[in-house]
Amino acid sequence: MSNETRKSEKYFADQTLWGFVHRSFTKSMGYTEDDIKKPIIGICNTFSELNKCHSHFNELVEHVKRGVWQAGGTPMEFPTISLGEPYIKPTSMLLRNLMAMDTEEMMKAHPIDGVVLLGGCDKTVPAQLMAAASANIPSIILTGGPMLNGRLGGESLGACTDCYRFTLEHKAGNLDDAQLAEAENAICRSDGHCMVMGTASTMASIAEGLGMALPGCAAIPAVDSRRRHMSQMTGNRIVQLVKENLKPKDIMTREAIENAITVTMASGGSTNSIIHMVAIAQRLGMRLPLETFDEISKKTPFLLNLRPSGQYQMEEYFEAGGVPSLMKELEPLLHGECMTVTGETVKENLMNVRVLDRKVIFPLAEPIEPDGGIAVLKGNLSPGGSLIKKTAVSKKYFQHKGKAVVFDSLEDMKKRIDDPNLDVDENSVLVLKNLGPKGAPGMPEEGQIPIPQKLLEKGVRDMVRISDGRISGTSYGTLVVHISPESAVGGPFGLIENGDEIKLDIHDRLLQLLVDEEELEKRKSKWVQPEPFYDRGYGLLFENTVLQAELGCDFDFLLPKELRDELKSNI
Repeated sequence: MSNETRKSEKYFADQTLWGFVHRSFTKSMGYTEDDIKKPIIGICNTFSELNKCHSHFNELVEHVKRGVWQAGGTPMEFPTISLGEPYIKPTSMLLRNLMAMDTEEMMKAHPIDGVVLLGGCDKTVPAQLMAAASANIPSIILTGGPMLNGRLGGESLGACTDCYRFTLEHKAGNLDDAQLAEAENAICRSDGHCMVMGTASTMASIAEGLGMALPGCAAIPAVDSRRRHMSQMTGNRIVQLVKENLKPKDIMTREAIENAITVTMASGGSTNSIIHMVAIAQRLGMRLPLETFDEISKKTPFLLNLRPSGQYQMEEYFEAGGVPSLMKELEPLLHGECMTVTGETVKENLMNVRVLDRKVIFPLAEPIEPDGGIAVLKGNLSPGGSLIKKTAVSKKYFQHKGKAVVFDSLEDMKKRIDDPNLDVDENSVLVLKNLGPKGAPGMPEEGQIPIPQKLLEKGVRDMVRISDGRISGTSYGTLVVHISPESAVGGPFGLIENGDEIKLDIHDRLLQLLVDEEELEKRKSKWVQPEPFYDRGYGLLFENTVLQAELGCDFDFLLPKELRDELKSNI
């Protein structure tokens, strides 16, 4: 047990005026003298009726509180903003950093000795991990869990992989309005976040891979009674973390980050996770170049047979053993000595774990694919890097050359994509510019450019599509995203013109514009920077300080000083 004076003791044992005020005001809420002498545990409750994925959090909080009381702590619940992916426009990514700031400042400002961070929807867990890294008080992640599988006509459905499929078939004329409504009612049939290996499930898995959540937390369905048990165990464990003075920076080491990347690559995880892990690492004072992800991807087999890159969903993953079972299979590739929130190492946590279903978690020696789910592409179109989830790509597009069909903005794309006179065929490369952090603004999940209507009617269901925006982790298809630098800051991606040839070679990790340098220089001399979207408020702060995708889209002023100085020296 640490001999360090707890933060709450400094508040409540103080014999000056402020100590009197702290004790008096706290007792007025029903807490006793004995309560305020115990470790004070903050419970960050991100419940919101505007966040479907967190709709059950008030119940989970009660189970966390029970665990805290049982372990000899005193729970005190507090709110932060809550980011519901389906609702926030133009994109929840615009607000991830705001949530991270909110959470960090709440953690630092109050008399709490440790904190349980309840998250689940896409941007909430990364925001909380960023905050935990910066505040560095004992912390533990509790995710809300995935929905049960959707069911319709004997078929398992997954949000939002099947959202794309149903709307696509409706657009193609293969489903009528009544059939679409029936699918809407069947796809989300319980509390919880998306039940495929989208961003929410990927970030929950990363929290485990980092050692910041209890083993098994990620995959338990939201409505399973064992999610309640996990909540209680999490409340119990945070009290012990406080007593042991085990902090996020003791757990989230470079080796732990490499473990989390390994889990992500073996899972066919979301491309969004790359941005978030870079941001988390930078909050810890580490640079995490995209090359690191590619190096780990090349030596990590793809093992998890989950949609959108496989057959099953999170419900089956839970029954197969969840993240601990995947990590057991990956154990030869992991840093087993890394400390976790259990107070034990990765190796110790995995000692008695086994894989329960080989249809879901493949053996390391017999993988689904020999390397990981995400590839980093470079070339003259994306000198800062770009990403593709190659496990969701049609095989015929792994090496492809096609002529560009260019859309200058999201509005331009929506206006022209279904024009019967659009000069496009299935070999074309659809290009969507000005979708990046500054250009959209906020880098929305619009990179799954729709298939043009006239090609849909011919049966085309995939094409090469490229943007400087993002895609949902539930997306599928040949989607190159996170082009950096983005169009709106003068990146070469903004210089593409209709008819230019583009070469994609996933094997060689290449994305190349087949236009000579002299022509590109001419185009660059005529390029005009777009007008900013905002003239005040948070939006203006975002546009002025957000970093590019390969730097995690964090705000420059939120990085530790040594990384800010390094960034300035490289400009």
